[in-house]
Amino acid sequence: MEKGYYIHKSSIVDDGCDIGTGTKIWHFSHIMSNCTIGKNCNIGQNVVVSPEVVLGNNVKVQNNVSIYTGVICEDDVFLGPSMVFTNITNPRSNVVRRGQYTKTIVRKGASIGANATIVCGHDIGEFAFIGAGAVVTKEVLPYALVVGNPAKHIGWMSEFGHRLNFDEQGYAVCPESEEKYKFENGWVSKL
Repeated sequence: MEKGYYIHKSSIVDDGCDIGTGTKIWHFSHIMSNCTIGKNCNIGQNVVVSPEVVLGNNVKVQNNVSIYTGVICEDDVFLGPSMVFTNITNPRSNVVRRGQYTKTIVRKGASIGANATIVCGHDIGEFAFIGAGAVVTKEVLPYALVVGNPAKHIGWMSEFGHRLNFDEQGYAVCPESEEKYKFENGWVSKL
């Protein structure tokens, strides 16, 4: 960790990347030019981070994930094994659409489960939870729990990753942290 971060000898980091202290990049990964990777991130085995991707602090990227140009992950995001981002809505092999990448933002604290697919242009809200194998085809609200193909909203999650059960007045308490949440007008907020 001579530069303040660790890169396994089998991995490649192209020129122009900004990598924060405490970050670890594991086996057979490729970090392409002009990426920004925050502090204390963990980039698993066989990960590709395309040019100009931005990862905040403490982002955990599990094995076999490709993060394409146009993706921004804020702090404390979890990307599960083999999950997939897209960055073109109508790809064709014979049509070059570089420069037409659609942005996707994954907000602070969101978790995306193994083998999930995030179709580009659909932002993921703060502390949202995308179930394993889900296919996200529309925006996901903060604290929302979505599962299935296409992903359907089935509930709400706390910042600690627990299902929230709201009472008749629209209040819920996280069983682990005792944090309180309010459901009002179709949104969840932490009190």
